[in-house]
Amino acid sequence: MSRIKLNVIYEDNHLLVVEKVRNILSQADNTEDLDMINICKDYIKEKYNKPGNVYLGLVHRLDRPVGGVMVFAKTSKAASRLSDQIRRGLMNKTYRAVIVGNVEKEGYYEDYLQKNKKTNIVRVVDKNTKDAKLAKLSFKKISSCKNNEKEVYSLVEIDLMTGRPHQIRVQFSSRGIPLYGDQRYSKYSSVGQQIALWSTRLEFIHPTTKEKMTFELLPPNEYPWNIF
Repeated sequence: MSRIKLNVIYEDNHLLVVEKVRNILSQADNTEDLDMINICKDYIKEKYNKPGNVYLGLVHRLDRPVGGVMVFAKTSKAASRLSDQIRRGLMNKTYRAVIVGNVEKEGYYEDYLQKNKKTNIVRVVDKNTKDAKLAKLSFKKISSCKNNEKEVYSLVEIDLMTGRPHQIRVQFSSRGIPLYGDQRYSKYSSVGQQIALWSTRLEFIHPTTKEKMTFELLPPNEYPWNIF
């Protein structure tokens, strides 16, 4: 049984919408560290006193250091239909991020990204590069201000149009405006900083009722989110 208390935002027979805990894996990997799938399965087992294995479908992922809204499927039918919505671009994912630098009021980024499977590092490449994947996002600046060291920070809201690994982090850092606290893609971050990237809103069609569902969760009230 996991020791993480799960914040359940919504639940029915087909869906489980939760707050993904920062620095917890979305899905288990070879590190054997705690992951959201097993945390959610433990929650279902305990709540409904279910013996044996519990079905829970992973339909999208969030990077390990990122927190916020995440949806899981409690049935294979829901998993299939939600995955289809993602493939067809019908699930809308909105994020907030704190950027090191003063960004324009709004923007659109389109790049080709390549992931090095050995190092788990993603980079912007030419579209003809082997294994290059198209990545698209748009954003609006909510606010900007100076921190204690007089650096300019920008608070942005991002609409993700494709779901590539590390996409938001790489597309901003490649333009010289990395995310605050990004240990992997920012030269400005220091050890111990938490990346300021948060999944704030999910919109999709319920897999069985066909109702439009919207779930929102704001970032925590802590630095650097609370300086704006």
